[in-house]
Formats: sequence, structure tokens, C-alpha cells
Amino acid sequence: MSDQQQPSTDDTDTVSTGRLTLTWALVVVPLAYGVFATLRGTVSLFTG
Repeated sequence: MSDQQQPSTDDTDTVSTGRLTLTWALVVVPLAYGVFATLRGTVSLFTG
């Protein structure tokens, strides 16, 4: 006897995907800004 789960019929997958996307955006946007600011500062150090 195998325990197989039935696919869910509600919208929890959609909600989870939206929440996951929002969470990643909250992490990636400040990270990208920090990397950009660091690179911009580094370029100004080496170019005078």
C-alpha cells in the first residue's frame, strides 16, 4: 500500500508562488543595490 497524496485543488500553490516571489524580491533588490553601490565605489577608487 502506497501513500499517495492527491493534488490540491485550492489556490495554495498560487499564493505560495506569489509569496515566494515577493520574498525573493525583498532580498534581491537591496542586494543588487548594494552590489551596484560597491562596484561604483570601487571603480572610483581605481580610476582616480
